Amino acid sequence: MSYVDEVLELVKKKNASEPEFIQAVTEVLNSLRPVVEANEELYRKNAILERITEPDRQLMFRVPWVDDNGQVQVNRGFRVQFNNAIGPYKGGLRLHPSVNLGIIKFLGFEQIFKNSLTSLPIGGGKGGSDFDPKGKSDREIMAFCQSFMTELSKYIGADVDVPAGDIGTGAREIGFMFGQYKRIRGTFEGVLTGKGLTYGGSLARTEATGYGLLYLTEELMKCHGESMEGKTVVVSGAGNVAIYATQKAQQMGAKVVTCSDSTGWIYDPEGIDVALLKEVKEVKRARLTEYAAARPSAEYHEVSAADRSGSGVWQIKCDIALPCATQNELLIEDAKQLVANGCKCVCEGANMPTTIDATEYLQQNGVWFVGGKAANAGGVATSALEMSQNSERLSWSFEEVDAKLKNIMVNIYHNIDDAAKRYGMEGNYVAGANIAGFEKVVNAMLAQGVC
Repeated sequence: MSYVDEVLELVKKKNASEPEFIQAVTEVLNSLRPVVEANEELYRKNAILERITEPDRQLMFRVPWVDDNGQVQVNRGFRVQFNNAIGPYKGGLRLHPSVNLGIIKFLGFEQIFKNSLTSLPIGGGKGGSDFDPKGKSDREIMAFCQSFMTELSKYIGADVDVPAGDIGTGAREIGFMFGQYKRIRGTFEGVLTGKGLTYGGSLARTEATGYGLLYLTEELMKCHGESMEGKTVVVSGAGNVAIYATQKAQQMGAKVVTCSDSTGWIYDPEGIDVALLKEVKEVKRARLTEYAAARPSAEYHEVSAADRSGSGVWQIKCDIALPCATQNELLIEDAKQLVANGCKCVCEGANMPTTIDATEYLQQNGVWFVGGKAANAGGVATSALEMSQNSERLSWSFEEVDAKLKNIMVNIYHNIDDAAKRYGMEGNYVAGANIAGFEKVVNAMLAQGVC
């Protein structure tokens, strides 16, 4: 049995109740086979694959808080510090009822390679809670965030572990968490990213993941003799990534015709009205039914609770598909529909939104496919730029940050393209991303000895 297969069997045995984590490890290790086979003796002797698939530590803790009725509620908090070979642990905090240890581990594992691809000195980690901010008052959210940070603060720091936002964790939540960290530790440091501009945040951080996704997509199209101008784009999701991906795509001359949330999806043949979408989602925190009610050209399609977010958007004929909602939202049936409709390009704005069989089908049918490790790295890259500004006690302009972000995303595309070509897999950007991210981390691990 090969070294890769041995480790895959070990991971499946030790993490049998964590399907998302097993899925992520399987996808990565299978694509790394050529690299591992070329260095098998060295990697096996140093247990590289065992070490890179086992987190440095997994933290799970109780989060008690009091709701507006005076009732004590209890949630679970998580932080998985996966690998710090190239820098402090770095990764978001997800607040969503679906959060469990397996999901946090899959996200933290993916973050190792994503962070490596940015070329910035940040390691991989992830955290969060099964707390649901939807429908909660600001006071309830503050109570939860303060309790969550009271425990998390023991394990993080500007040079140790720097969390950020994610699903359910926006500027409001980061502010409450930062205030509690400062209160407990008595220090003002860049321990969280995604902060408000008045206390160490970075311009362009809000837009970064969505903008970065489009900078990479544009470079991919350009290198295949295409442009964004006049292209029809379908986007899933209606959160931060989806909104700013839509905005940047339309600035580049494309037309985005869909968005979605957990209860339904919109098809707007005239193009998504970004200002209206922001009003509905960022200001009112409402459902897409309000978008449809205010926009005569929009068709609203409800989905049942059993469906996954974005399920209907893949039916719409498009040139480019950008899954920006959540994991495993684009299934094999969706991939077949995209291919049948002539889709040329799929770039992931979310983390692992495409299942393995759907990814393989898209690749086999000539669709240019770039996974989230590369395509959505703009968010964490700009978080690292925020860390740099905090360390220097400086604040850069929007244009400076945006220019650095675009340069990082263009370089990521060329690095993953080059890595795929080096191992005889030209056009396989999933393998290219895994290889390019892996090589940097492994070189650091080998240089630092057994630790």
